[in-house]
Parts: sequence; structure tokens; C-alpha cells
Amino acid sequence: MNTKTKAPYLEKEWIESAEKIKALAHPIRLYIIALLKYKKEMNVTELQEELNLEQAVVSHHLSILKSRGVLNCRKEGKNMIYSLKNKKFLNVLSCIESSFE
Repeated sequence: MNTKTKAPYLEKEWIESAEKIKALAHPIRLYIIALLKYKKEMNVTELQEELNLEQAVVSHHLSILKSRGVLNCRKEGKNMIYSLKNKKFLNVLSCIESSFE
């Protein structure tokens, strides 16, 4: 009997990491991360105004980031407040921003 071991890149941690990177791989979502880097917390309306996009579009991108474990979300009255779940995502943002120079 030939038993193959699972390839290391198919381990849960690598798959979850790839999903998080895919979630970041959109200019709107990267910019949301950049905004939260400086403002720490923002609600949907603030993000909508800053991005100059319809609420449905902003909510769609926030939902992707939240579902992939990039953002935290808490309710404050009628507002949903978003913040970075893990500050290590700022390292990815720094790498990207350094390529602008």
C-alpha cells in the first residue's frame, strides 16, 4: 500500500493564509486597510465617503475582508465599526506602499 503524505502547502495554515492574501488582492480592499491603518476604526458611512463609492460596494468589500479574518466588526448603535483584526496585515501594506517609491 502506497500512502502519500499531504503536500505541506496544502496544510490548513497555508490555505488560510492564501485566502487572506486573495482578500487583500483588490485596490479597494487595500485602500480600506490603508485607511484603517491611520484612522484605526471607521464605520461604513465614513468609508463610503472616503472611497466615494456606493454603500453596497463598500459593504461587499468589507464583508470579504471580515469573512477572511482581516477585519473586526462591532455594532455601536446603528453603526457597524470596522478595525483591523491583526496589525500584521500592515506589514503587507508596508511592502506594497514601499513599491510606490
